[in-house]
Amino acid sequence: MLVGVPKEIKNHEYRVGLTPAGARALASAGHEVWVQANAGARVGFSDADYLAAGARIAADAAEAYGRAEMVIKVKELQAAEFPLTRPGQILFAYQHFAPDPDLLQHVLDCGLSCVAYETVADAHGELPLLAPMSRVAGRLAPQVGAWSLQMANGGSGVLLGGVAGVPPGKVVIVGAGSVGANALQIAVGMGAQVTLFDRGVKKIEALDRLYRGRIATCVADPLALERAIAEADLVIGAVLIPGKLSPKLIPRALLRRMRPGSAIVDVGIDQGGIAETSRPTSHSAPLFVEEGIVHYCVPNMPSAVARTATLALTQATLPYALKLATLGLREALRADAGLLQGLQTHAGKITHAGLAEDTERACTAAADSLL
Repeated sequence: MLVGVPKEIKNHEYRVGLTPAGARALASAGHEVWVQANAGARVGFSDADYLAAGARIAADAAEAYGRAEMVIKVKELQAAEFPLTRPGQILFAYQHFAPDPDLLQHVLDCGLSCVAYETVADAHGELPLLAPMSRVAGRLAPQVGAWSLQMANGGSGVLLGGVAGVPPGKVVIVGAGSVGANALQIAVGMGAQVTLFDRGVKKIEALDRLYRGRIATCVADPLALERAIAEADLVIGAVLIPGKLSPKLIPRALLRRMRPGSAIVDVGIDQGGIAETSRPTSHSAPLFVEEGIVHYCVPNMPSAVARTATLALTQATLPYALKLATLGLREALRADAGLLQGLQTHAGKITHAGLAEDTERACTAAADSLL
């Protein structure tokens, strides 16, 4: 199969969809790999590295897309990339269609087969291609939250770790999945006073045992969550429902009860975020203040540490890319039920039930769409 790897163009997106090691693996399996010039330069992978691995260099995005039967990238298509795609291509990347109707309409009109990293599952029902970036974003969240609280950024001036004689800042983490667990580790390490919420008792029980009284845990009933958020210095939104929009757990009225200058890091903003006031920002302008609360809502948080993020992501995605390239879309999806769950659109149809529900469109079962 001919595989194209374009350079990412989302604001301050420095990750690349395939490393030279990945290119070598695909080339060794008999596939032709075209990597756009300088696609990996910012994370330390030169064009010479890709050439040495057996890839070819595409002069521009048009060549990287135009040659490809499968496009491997990181972030969802940007508007400038829409004209570069063509019917029948496989797009293997993060997709995040639900909050972006224009993007969804394009891939349906174009007939792209979109396999989404965020909904590919493994044999245990976990999300192996989302997990690496969830871990990175989770570990970043307390760091950017602490920065958001600085006075120069509109924050309240609270130091999360406190100092001798001054209590630490209060951090509320909503969600005990991969993002939440990693955010918890860093927030505790910073010395913050942390309360963790989740709907699942087993998750919070496990983390409560691990931290042995250093954190507070609570089942996420609305009243308890409301009280904790109202008193928080920093709220980290770490809720994910695979393939669906995030639930709105923080209404505008609740933000008005928080102390001015408190902060929200809404990690799941690429699926809409958990705060009513959240809207996507960028690494160029990551913060805004609404209802007196500093919001950090950058959809591609891991790009801030793009080398680490690229290595973590591509280690996870490469086996699936090899399967898609070697078997082709239909046979690969038939052979792997978890990979089949990643198929969100195919031949002009939505094939993921959660996406169809959120966008109020018809759904064709993924398996049926391949017939």
